[in-house]
Amino acid sequence: MARTRRTRLAVAAATATLALLGCGSLPDGTAGATTAPPPPTAAPPASPSPERTTAPAEPSPSPVPEARPRRAELDIPSIGVADLPVLPYEGTSDDRPGTRIQDRGVAASPHGDRGGVGPGDVGNYLVTAHRLSAGGPLRLLPEVEEGDTVVVTADDAVYEYRIVATRSTSFRSAASLAEQRAPVPGKPGEEPTRAMITLSTCATPEDDAAGNHWRDALGNPEHRIDKIGVLVSTRPVANSPAPS
Repeated sequence: MARTRRTRLAVAAATATLALLGCGSLPDGTAGATTAPPPPTAAPPASPSPERTTAPAEPSPSPVPEARPRRAELDIPSIGVADLPVLPYEGTSDDRPGTRIQDRGVAASPHGDRGGVGPGDVGNYLVTAHRLSAGGPLRLLPEVEEGDTVVVTADDAVYEYRIVATRSTSFRSAASLAEQRAPVPGKPGEEPTRAMITLSTCATPEDDAAGNHWRDALGNPEHRIDKIGVLVSTRPVANSPAPS
């Protein structure tokens, strides 16, 4: 009984020694030696972690309705304009890409950072076309008066605008161009709250009559005539009658 007890104590001592040595290599010069590990030192008391604070999130700005530039057709009944194609492009009013579109006898509508929005969208829907060349689709635009109706058809909706003002834009004035292209026509920096339209064409006859023969690199005169309208109604496109 005593021998069995001594045997168990010897096994326990050997097991404890192996546990201290572990599986790693021994340091140089201590092969086969066993060294008792230093007594554990008490870890210093942990200082409390500073409480993390999260800055309150700033309120998000009010979402601006996304512009939806798309092909449309323009009608101005008071001057006989009907089904004039309006082609969207990324750019600004009367730049080179826009002028090339107008040279095809149709209207151009710029969009993007320096352009406008799409038909029926909140903001400034810019539409430009020639007055004298390429068939002069907007040759009678100066005759449009306040209260006249402008109709834009895009996809499956019809947008009706009413003319409320006439403006003159100078291509030689950065401030004047900014007013024409502003989300609220004539008021750069103002947040738009309704859908508006700017119809624009050249004032070549008026400039020439005044002795102003300035032209830019694309042949545009200094001034343009702009008609400003506001959206007054939106309705779905009427279904075509069924064939008989």
